[in-house]
Amino acid sequence: MQPGDFFVALRGLRFDGHDFVVEAFQKGAAGAIVERGFAGSTEQDPANTERSRAGHTDQSRASVDAAIRRNVAIVEVDDTIQALQDLARAVRKASGTRVIAITGSAGKTTTKEAIAELLSGRFRVVRNKGNLNNHIGLPLSLLQLRERPEVAVMELGMSHAGEISTLVAIADPDVRVWTNVGDAHIGFFASPDAIADAKAEILERADPSDVLVCNADDPRVMARVGAFAGRMLTFGTSDRATVRARDIEDLGVEGMRARVVAPAGERLIHTPLLGRGNLANVLAATAVALDLGTPFDDIADAAARLKASDRRGAVRRLRDGIVLIDDSYNSSPTALAAALDVMARETRVSRKVAVLGEMLELGEHSLALHRESGRAAAAAGLRLLFTIGGEPARVLADAAIEAGMPASAVRYAEKSELATREVTAAIHAGDLVLVKGSRGTRTDVVADAVAAEFA
Repeated sequence: MQPGDFFVALRGLRFDGHDFVVEAFQKGAAGAIVERGFAGSTEQDPANTERSRAGHTDQSRASVDAAIRRNVAIVEVDDTIQALQDLARAVRKASGTRVIAITGSAGKTTTKEAIAELLSGRFRVVRNKGNLNNHIGLPLSLLQLRERPEVAVMELGMSHAGEISTLVAIADPDVRVWTNVGDAHIGFFASPDAIADAKAEILERADPSDVLVCNADDPRVMARVGAFAGRMLTFGTSDRATVRARDIEDLGVEGMRARVVAPAGERLIHTPLLGRGNLANVLAATAVALDLGTPFDDIADAAARLKASDRRGAVRRLRDGIVLIDDSYNSSPTALAAALDVMARETRVSRKVAVLGEMLELGEHSLALHRESGRAAAAAGLRLLFTIGGEPARVLADAAIEAGMPASAVRYAEKSELATREVTAAIHAGDLVLVKGSRGTRTDVVADAVAAEFA
């Protein structure tokens, strides 16, 4: 909280923002949005009875006193989250900013950053900060539009059906980007097709002037985009793609190179981002940038300067020729397969080591998907495999052994903190080390330990 900020009292599962209104005023808040009746007494508002039991009443009265003394505003609403969303929607409509919204099972953040970088030479651009991409984070991100940037690049996150629909209604995007459909959050859905149906909410509320940029190589995406009301551009390796990659070269930890063909011409593009999944993200960004009038040469120059976001495939070159791929921000079977593909294609290292954390939110599919990932790990040519987490991580390890990895080369730990010493002791000069896992598995602890040990 900074002096002059406006405080919104949100209710969550663990905290109630109304408990902090007084503190917000003490720190210089210009005002607060609160639920109706918060600032009244329990006698005046029967709905306040529950708050009184929770100890809110004194704070409510103190909030009113503070507001009177400091001439700050209290805005009463029925639902503070809805009020935040309504406020963001109003700011978005008044701004005149062109809004680009991105959804997909993997690569949203990388695509967001790539689009923003490719457009920043021509436009004033803002984007979500960090992972502020849900029903609270997106409105907070859209409030940047008060500065009236020319373009806003916003990723839309989801874990349940209906969430993208809500976010589309708030953002009212002019350009929609659909990267792919994978198995992230499949524990909340009946099938990958159900995930695709939820992602397809990105198509809603479109006008004929709106643009959709979508993945021509993803059959679940392409099966659903026919309902889009606006203009459609596609990207991928398919001959049908509007923006397509040819002569693809996998450069291992040096990134990707391809000839990119589009109606505007063709250019040889190199990106330091790793793997074919990231090449697809760059193609999506190229399609957006070309459609907004960015010269192809400028796009090629910007693509060569792209950097992976923190812990999202970031390459760290350490002492003794050790290369660490820190992909510990999150994981899903699809994303893990892409990371293992990068490892498999890298031939210029002495050994390949992977530290793989349990992938969460997979529900009843978890053991089968971890088993499949274990087989993929064995096929990637790993010399050492460490798995971390609960029973699914143990299943991944066992599957790698069943697929041909020596049992002595596969090790399991229940928690990341317990694995750090064994991992760092096992790494040799010249190793390529991949660290990847869901956030809840905390494989970032291992990545940090490796980086510190070989700094």
